[in-house]
Amino acid sequence: MLLGKVVGTVVATRKDARLVSNKLMIVRPADPRGKAEGNYLVAVDTVDAGVGETVLVVSGSSARMASGLKDCPVDAAIIGIVDQVEMNE
Repeated sequence: MLLGKVVGTVVATRKDARLVSNKLMIVRPADPRGKAEGNYLVAVDTVDAGVGETVLVVSGSSARMASGLKDCPVDAAIIGIVDQVEMNE
């Protein structure tokens, strides 16, 4: 599971029939302080996230276990919207 910030959307007029009506979002992974790190990824949005929000993303087989994505060809899914991150160092 990773933290990331939604930075955009993807519109695909032709896609696998199992992905019809699913929103695709561009997510930039971030560290707990919000600093961007890593490459962008496209994730299926299962929680109605919006651009600018910090989200929780799962990938691989875990993404296919997210709500409504059973047996869908996905590699990343947004499964939560983060309200706050608190760290004790």
